[in-house]
Amino acid sequence: MIRLLRIKPDGIYIDATVGLGGHAVEIVAQLTTGKFIGMDRDAQALEIARDRLKEFAAKVTLVHANFDEIDAVVKVSGLHGVDGVLADLGVSSMQLDQPERGFSFRAAGPLDMRMNRDAADNSALTAEDIVNGWDESDLADVLYQFGEEHDSRRIARTIVRARPIRSTEHLATVVAGARFHGGRQKLHPATKTFLALRIAVNRELEALEQFLLRTPATLNSEGRMVVMSYHSLEDRRVKYFFREQAAAGVLQIVTKKAVQATDDEIKRNHRARSVKLRAAEKVPGVQ
Repeated sequence: MIRLLRIKPDGIYIDATVGLGGHAVEIVAQLTTGKFIGMDRDAQALEIARDRLKEFAAKVTLVHANFDEIDAVVKVSGLHGVDGVLADLGVSSMQLDQPERGFSFRAAGPLDMRMNRDAADNSALTAEDIVNGWDESDLADVLYQFGEEHDSRRIARTIVRARPIRSTEHLATVVAGARFHGGRQKLHPATKTFLALRIAVNRELEALEQFLLRTPATLNSEGRMVVMSYHSLEDRRVKYFFREQAAAGVLQIVTKKAVQATDDEIKRNHRARSVKLRAAEKVPGVQ
């Protein structure tokens, strides 16, 4: 990611999903007179990032906003353009590791899954609303469309019959009982169901579409956008958007194929196994 962003010491960079600040630290460390803006919809993550970046405070601005608001954040910051934008999509390790957030099926927690738990947030939908409130047909559609779950009808029927679902652990058990098991399973039987629910709760694909559409206009000439995705629905959208923008003469694709983690990196960080990284650059002269 650092190599593809091609960081300039006096450049301006945005991490649109700053999370705990892991990427941010690596970017800011290379800046001298440059500036860094970190965005995230998770207020808890932002506070952790703020503490992690406190030695670079003069160069850093952190904003509580979703990544699809990037154009508004750039405008409010008084910037005419930026030299690089990073988006690391999906759920963070912190969110996965906190059972009370409801993202993981490996421990009992509430059926929440909201990335922004701010009471003022308009997207108040939770996983419990979907699991215990939606009708069987709509629930099955969500599992199929967002989780690419081929057993969606059977799983939805089983969930409805088991209502009320009390926790993430309860849901995982119900889904595992509904899945067809053939041979050795690489993924937990509930993986796709939890993914689908999280995407629906946070309207992730809608937000990604808006982020992609709005980001090129924020880039300076030869500025780069780097996007890391973790499942095919995200990666497919990024790939086709870059192709469309290249055909329109707005962006130039930097990564001919998605960059993926090496075997050595996966051994050190198992969660990197599914990441796909793509980068594109603003064509000189394009506004």
